[in-house]
Amino acid sequence: MPSALSDMAKIKVPNNFLGLEPNLSNYANARAAILPLPYEATTSYGAGTKRGPKAIIKASQQVEFFDEELNVEPCEVGVATVNPLAFGKLSGASAVKKIAGSCRKLISDGKFVLGLGGEHTVTVGMVQAMHERYPDLWVVQLDAHSDLRDEYAGSPYSHACAMARVVEFCPLVGLGIRSGIAGERERLKPPSQVYYGHEMRQMGAARWMEQVFKLVGPRVYLTIDVDFFNPAEMPAVGTPEPGGFGWYETLDFLRELFSRQEVVGGDIVELMPLRGMPAADFLAARLAYKLIAYKFFARKRA
Repeated sequence: MPSALSDMAKIKVPNNFLGLEPNLSNYANARAAILPLPYEATTSYGAGTKRGPKAIIKASQQVEFFDEELNVEPCEVGVATVNPLAFGKLSGASAVKKIAGSCRKLISDGKFVLGLGGEHTVTVGMVQAMHERYPDLWVVQLDAHSDLRDEYAGSPYSHACAMARVVEFCPLVGLGIRSGIAGERERLKPPSQVYYGHEMRQMGAARWMEQVFKLVGPRVYLTIDVDFFNPAEMPAVGTPEPGGFGWYETLDFLRELFSRQEVVGGDIVELMPLRGMPAADFLAARLAYKLIAYKFFARKRA
C-alpha cells in the first residue's frame, strides 16, 4: 500500500512561485510579480548564485499559503512568476540594462516587483528602473558586506561594487555590515549611512531601528543579501561572515519597515544552493513570501 508521503510526491504543481494555480498566478490580475534573475558573472569565492532563483521557486512550492503571524493567505493578492531572464554572454552594464528594462515593464504594469538573484549586481538594474519611477527613492540594504568598492577584479559591476553603483542614483542605508573597506563610511555622501553589525548589537534593536526610520525617506527599495543572516541559519552563501542576524529579529525589522515606509520593490540575492541542504532554500522562499505578506497586509502606521 503506498504511503501518504509517496502519494504527495506524485502531486504535480505548477512551476511558479508557491506552485499557485492559474486563478492566483495569472499575470493580468496579480498584484505582485516574481522576477527570476539567474545572473552570475563576478562571484569571488563560492559560486552558484545563478541557481538561486530556481532553488527558491522550487522550495516555495512547499511553503504553506497561510501566514500565521498576519492570519491571512497573502497569495490571495495574486503572485505572477515571469520567465527567468536569459543573460547568455551579457555581463556588466549590458546585463544591468536588461534587468532594468524587464523591471521597468513590470512597474508600468502596476506590479510589486520582487527580484530573485543571482549575484548582488542585479540590484543595480532593479534600482535604476525603480528610481526612474520614484525619484525620491531610498535603498535599504540588509547584507554582511558593504559592497561599496568602486571597482573589484577590474569591473565596476562586480557584486562587490553593487552599492557603489546604487548610490550613484539614490541614498542608501546599509544594515548588518560585517565586512567592508577602510574609509567607506567617510566616502558616503550624506544622508547615506552604513550601520555595522557590532554597532547594531551594542545599540539594541529598538534604538538602531528608530535611527533608520528617522533617516530614510518615505519610499524604499529593499535589497536582502542572504548572508545578512547568521551563517549557522543561512550557510548557502558564497562569502559567509561570522555573526549575522536571526530569522525573528530580521522579521521584526521588516514588518516595521513595511508598516512605516512605502516599500515599492525589492530583491533577495546571493543564495548559493548547497546539495543536501534544502533548509537554506526554504528560508529564502519563506522570506520572499514574507515580503509579499508585509507589503499587502502589514498594518500601516499613521
